[in-house]
Amino acid sequence: MSGTAASTTGAGGTLEVRGLGKSFGARRVLERVSFGIGPGEIVALVGASGSGKSTLLSILTGALQPDAGEIRFDGTPVPARNRPFAYMPQRDVLLPWRRIADNAGIGLEVAGVPRREARERVARLLHPFGLAGTEQLFPRQLSGGMRQRVSFLRAVVQDRPVLLLDEPFGALDAITRDELQRWLLGVWQADGWSILLITHDIREAVRLADRVLVLPATPGPLAGEVEVSREIPRVRGFLTDPRVPLLEEWLHGLLAAASTPGLRDP
Repeated sequence: MSGTAASTTGAGGTLEVRGLGKSFGARRVLERVSFGIGPGEIVALVGASGSGKSTLLSILTGALQPDAGEIRFDGTPVPARNRPFAYMPQRDVLLPWRRIADNAGIGLEVAGVPRREARERVARLLHPFGLAGTEQLFPRQLSGGMRQRVSFLRAVVQDRPVLLLDEPFGALDAITRDELQRWLLGVWQADGWSILLITHDIREAVRLADRVLVLPATPGPLAGEVEVSREIPRVRGFLTDPRVPLLEEWLHGLLAAASTPGLRDP
């Protein structure tokens, strides 16, 4: 791959979030949140703890219903059920009693796909996901990084055009996280899903995303948006590119402004 975050297939679709709002009793969590994700685009969402990132994801997956706003995919409102999104949680939550092939196919089985067909679909993806030869192993026999690959495969094999990734590498050590960030860019570039990445890691957001969105600490519209040039190398040369620390500083400034009432964006 070239090392840039450029999609080659455009397999994803257009996701639009319009004016989402959500309260829990008297506590308002989200208000007038709007953004879009284009076909084959990776968009990262960052924000302070308690800014509503998890609530937003729960609304997108259909686990929660918003009080206001709507979600559209390719211009059409999406129902709470059968959404065109696949979700990957922060923890791999693999079932310890199921072998890797069956863990990766469990989402298909829940959707009504027979186990044999689910295994066949999983088998076709084991090699490109670096999991060939692991299908008969149990989760305890894999490293943390390999388990995250299984978790990602479980989301991708559902064949949904939009992937929702909830801090997928946050629980990993720095070396494994770097390895999987490089790996994710490679498999994404080959297939071109549209991705919403939730992360607390500014450097990860800059490395993986085409655009970085900032949620405010108090409910309201997005506090900012930063575009990441596709000219920045994402694999070799990423850390030495002089634009990277400037983007990181800009995002840290937006986060600080979003967390401090009355402070203007830098």
